[in-house]
Amino acid sequence: MFWPEFFLHSLPSFFYRQLTLTPPYPSTDCTGKTLLVTGANTGLGKEAARHYVRLNAEKVIIACRSVEKGEAAVRDIEQTTGRKGVCEVWQLDLGSYENVKEFAGRVKGLRRVDGFVENAVGSMPLLLGLRKSANEVLQGISTSEYKLVEGNESTITVNVVSTFLLALLVIPKLQQTAREFNIVPTLTIVSSEVHFFTPFPERKAPSIFATVNDQKEARMADRYNVSKMLEVLACREIASLHPVSQLNVTLNFVNPGLCYSELLREMSGIGIRIFMKLLARTTEVGSRTLVHAGLAEPETHGKYLSDCRITECATIVEGKGGAEVQRRWWGELAQKLEEIQPGVTKVLDAKA
Repeated sequence: MFWPEFFLHSLPSFFYRQLTLTPPYPSTDCTGKTLLVTGANTGLGKEAARHYVRLNAEKVIIACRSVEKGEAAVRDIEQTTGRKGVCEVWQLDLGSYENVKEFAGRVKGLRRVDGFVENAVGSMPLLLGLRKSANEVLQGISTSEYKLVEGNESTITVNVVSTFLLALLVIPKLQQTAREFNIVPTLTIVSSEVHFFTPFPERKAPSIFATVNDQKEARMADRYNVSKMLEVLACREIASLHPVSQLNVTLNFVNPGLCYSELLREMSGIGIRIFMKLLARTTEVGSRTLVHAGLAEPETHGKYLSDCRITECATIVEGKGGAEVQRRWWGELAQKLEEIQPGVTKVLDAKA
């Protein structure tokens, strides 16, 4: 059932969007807003931060592993926008749970947080046969090498566990902002359409976590796609259990499409370069989807956004049995998050 859907729906839809749809140029006024973007020293995150600065944000936090690279990004943004003193660089390593907690602790000290975009590295590196070293623990990770980080396979730790640990640790600040400024802040997870491209057999195992962490069972060629699927499932389940009226925060997840970014440094072969030339969006155009999602209204709560519009997820997610897989996975992930930080999931149950 998976492969017919893949060839008859997923791939044609991907080609159609890449060739015919261009996300609109962001124009929403961000005056007075404080906005956070992870993985913002380069690529989509950097361009999203540049848009926020251009749109008159009061403060934009660039979170990245390398402070030096983040500072270089700030200088570039300041030069192109003519606005200085808006961006700050905060160190963040999603390969370390303690570092994630420290970062969230700094967020508590901000006056307000209107939007938080948890950005990942490229949108579909494994589909193109690209690889990144497992030693490069970036804001989002794609690797074909099995490696344990914080007790889990590295892709799962960085793309999923740390991403949602950080999200839950920051939600109280978003809720405080909602109360004090009478707004509904937005929390955006940068996911990907590659969740359409995995058959996700791990969903049939008694424990999804145990299966993705088992080196003998690991299907590393599909691991990035699986990590994006797990993000989608978690976002949908959290939103289904906690509406905006109770959470006072909009949670959505976004697909930026295939874009030029740091992935170009990994490319080899004329075929891939031609493929990218014909189909890939520029980094700036791709970043428009992040900005749109990060400033989106409550009607996007729990929704998958692609090309700046609400879109259906893969059949595995929305079809028969999807709700049960979604429920099971969130149960496993919530338990893991509680082990890392006891009580962290209670912010979802408290009335904001």
